[in-house]
Amino acid sequence: MSARIVIVVDMQNGVFNTPRFDRAGRVACINQLIDAAEHTIFIQHLDTDMQPGTEAWQILPELHQPPGSLYINKQACDSFWNTELDQLLQRLDASSFVICGCATDYCVDTTIKVGSSKGYAIRVAADAHTTSSRRWATAEQLIEQHNEVWANLILPGNGVQVISTAEIVQAWRTAA
Repeated sequence: MSARIVIVVDMQNGVFNTPRFDRAGRVACINQLIDAAEHTIFIQHLDTDMQPGTEAWQILPELHQPPGSLYINKQACDSFWNTELDQLLQRLDASSFVICGCATDYCVDTTIKVGSSKGYAIRVAADAHTTSSRRWATAEQLIEQHNEVWANLILPGNGVQVISTAEIVQAWRTAA
């Protein structure tokens, strides 16, 4: 059985300079996942304003960062593209992971689709990802739309599970 791994995407100060839906509620769910996981991998986006060591690049202060947390920098929506994420997961002997974070419709979505195509069994914490409202849809609509799309991805033999944080934590406790 694969270790209990949670990947937390782009939950950084600079990303949250743009208001995001239900920040406090999403952080609370992510902290539950972090507290129940064996390994936490934080994905941090780099760009002109978010460089290592800057305040904007830092993980949100209200998120738990347990000792032994792992960190990956990325420059694209895909957390696997030109990063060591795949190699890190292989070193952890991981065949599956839970994903959460920001932004639902960009980096979380791309990482789920690429990770699934690479063969990882992915559980999406349906209530632990967020985004901002866009021109044509509210953040809540985008979150629900993406949860539906992910749950119905056609990847024979490797469907994505979209379930609540509580269900994920309970499944981890039951399996332990």
